[in-house]
Amino acid sequence: MGEKAPLTSLRADKWLWATRFFKTRSQAAKACEGGKVKRDGTSIKPSTVLKAGDRLTIPAHEANYTRAVTVVSIIEKRVSASLAAEAYTEHTDEQLIREAREIAKNERLLRQEGDQGRLTKKRRRDWEKITGGFFE
Repeated sequence: MGEKAPLTSLRADKWLWATRFFKTRSQAAKACEGGKVKRDGTSIKPSTVLKAGDRLTIPAHEANYTRAVTVVSIIEKRVSASLAAEAYTEHTDEQLIREAREIAKNERLLRQEGDQGRLTKKRRRDWEKITGGFFE
């Protein structure tokens, strides 16, 4: 039995998912369909074939900025973050990434402190104790 030859090309949505830019393949496909993922300034479809050397701009999920990357290698299976990072070269400013992640972290903490969004199980139980079981 011979070894499998390394991949030289792969669908965009599959590569974006495997390299952990998106949590699901369908999210990667939606981003491509929405024109948010670009290769050399041109929007790509989920079925677009990516090869090593392609330059992509990808929206960041944690904030309002785009990541600029160059495809280094093609991987088909989702792997650990450290292995996934070896499949591309990052061109985005590290300071921008750190600031965006800090802002996103602060927003999550504010949501946890405030009464925004859906009640947690503990808060719902506390509310039911106060109101006598009626949720208004």
